[in-house]
Amino acid sequence: MTANGFMTVSLDPALILISIGKNQKLHDLLLDSGSFGVSILSEHQEHLSNHFAGRFDENLVVDFSEKGGMPLISDALAYFVADVVSSHEEGDHTLFVGKVRVCEGNDEQDKPIMFFGGQYQFL
Repeated sequence: MTANGFMTVSLDPALILISIGKNQKLHDLLLDSGSFGVSILSEHQEHLSNHFAGRFDENLVVDFSEKGGMPLISDALAYFVADVVSSHEEGDHTLFVGKVRVCEGNDEQDKPIMFFGGQYQFL
């Protein structure tokens, strides 16, 4: 799924946060599993962002690789795998804070995808 929000929380220890709608299938999976992975997409991967945001493309083939026991998109710009250390219910979302155990970057020089104001933004 495409997360509503993602941010770093702390450098020491390395903590990240994702915001997941309570009606999303991933929400309950996170509560059960206690860990999550994040693939940071590049601006040329808009089709993947749309697919995982619910605009399914039945013909799309997504290549996944495993890092830290988590499936992640193979050609993403960066990857994080984290264990949930706390969760906070806020409105119709839950904020999951995770302690990072895998953080890797891709050698690609692409720009990250950005979504703001209901549309993709390009630098």
